[in-house]
Amino acid sequence: MTTDAEESTYAEESTYTVDELAARAGVTVRTIRFYGTKGLLPPPVIGPRRVGRYGPGHLSRLALIEELQHQGMTLAAIERYLEQLPPGLSAHDLAIHRAVVASWAPDAPEDMSRAELERRAGRALSDADVERLAAMGVVATRDGADDRDEGADRLRVDTGLLRLGVQLLGVPIAHETILASRTVLMDHARSAAHELSRLFRDEVSDSCREGESDPEHVAAVRSLSAHMQPMVVQALVTAFQRSLKEELKEWLTES
Repeated sequence: MTTDAEESTYAEESTYTVDELAARAGVTVRTIRFYGTKGLLPPPVIGPRRVGRYGPGHLSRLALIEELQHQGMTLAAIERYLEQLPPGLSAHDLAIHRAVVASWAPDAPEDMSRAELERRAGRALSDADVERLAAMGVVATRDGADDRDEGADRLRVDTGLLRLGVQLLGVPIAHETILASRTVLMDHARSAAHELSRLFRDEVSDSCREGESDPEHVAAVRSLSAHMQPMVVQALVTAFQRSLKEELKEWLTES
């Protein structure tokens, strides 16, 4: 369910009609309205002629819901997950949540044409844009394709990183800095994931050994392990946001 603070935040930038939002999110208008009735999506801002307008926060929230569904969560579980998020999250905050959630899923790159890539990106992409996305690991030329191959103009796209990559195209930061930041985040994320996996694996193994004669106990422990993922994601995002705010505050104070 959404709060008054969230609805106020979403109202700050209302730029899309429901049809435009559906096209950008890759869902149907019916799905958007259904999510609205379930409280998973804040209501649109009603503008002139009673036309509802949506903003970047709605788009990011739809992307997060989609990612949670990819993880196998039911709508009821997604609703509970969204209720636990801090109120008033911006589109950027939601994008961070989605990126961390996506890290639990295996990579699933897709082959697509340049036109399909631009449709998914929601904007036209110059050759320089595609080169930057390639440098970030978002797109790559199809393996084994050459000029004589019908698929030579097709790209292999990491759809889990596409939205973030497109957003970074508009960030006024040197490309080298973005790539260095990605390396830092990936290295620390892998280290955290390794340690957390080890802790949970040991916990589940010990619990299973203690209750190995009780099949229901074993099943319950394994189910708990699977449902720990969203909670760990939320803990990681919250810890990262607080640490980043503290670092920025200290940096600005020193400046």
